[in-house]
Amino acid sequence: MGKTILVETSARHVHLSQADLDILFGEGYQLTNKKNLSQPGQFACAEKVTVVGAKGQTKMSILGPVRKETQVEVSLTDARSIGVTALVRESGDIEGTSGCKIIGPAGEVEISKGVIAAKRHIHMTEADAKEFGIVDKQIVSVEVKTDGRSLIFGDVVCRVSDSYALAMHIDTDESNAAGGPTEGTIIK
Repeated sequence: MGKTILVETSARHVHLSQADLDILFGEGYQLTNKKNLSQPGQFACAEKVTVVGAKGQTKMSILGPVRKETQVEVSLTDARSIGVTALVRESGDIEGTSGCKIIGPAGEVEISKGVIAAKRHIHMTEADAKEFGIVDKQIVSVEVKTDGRSLIFGDVVCRVSDSYALAMHIDTDESNAAGGPTEGTIIK
């Protein structure tokens, strides 16, 4: 078998633009880093928002730093439960996606696009990609072995940049289906 990689479960969360952050929390607001994440420069924030769909709402964590455009990442189960449509997309690919309402302590915004179910992916550096014999945007499969729930994830996009750290990200639905894997092996 090949070299194993870290598999992390990415729960529902929101990335905010500075303009939307200003509306939701007040002009010039700065996010509070509660915990650094595995990807360099990324962090979970102390702040939370409420995301509202046609059938309900849910509290969501914010991940920092701010981004160019606001994006809401949910599992397909989350999407159904609050009544939003979430297309499976790579992070940042929000054209043609649906929107929702986001409520913060100082205001609310109605985004016209940005709700996605993140496509399962692997972050890797150029050196990692060379070691695995992979190029940016290559699609691979990843085998995970767990007690009674082992499976192979197909359609995993590899994202190569020296600003990343080696890790695969799956959503909570995918993690639950596989029994909460913490490592996997790339299969081409």
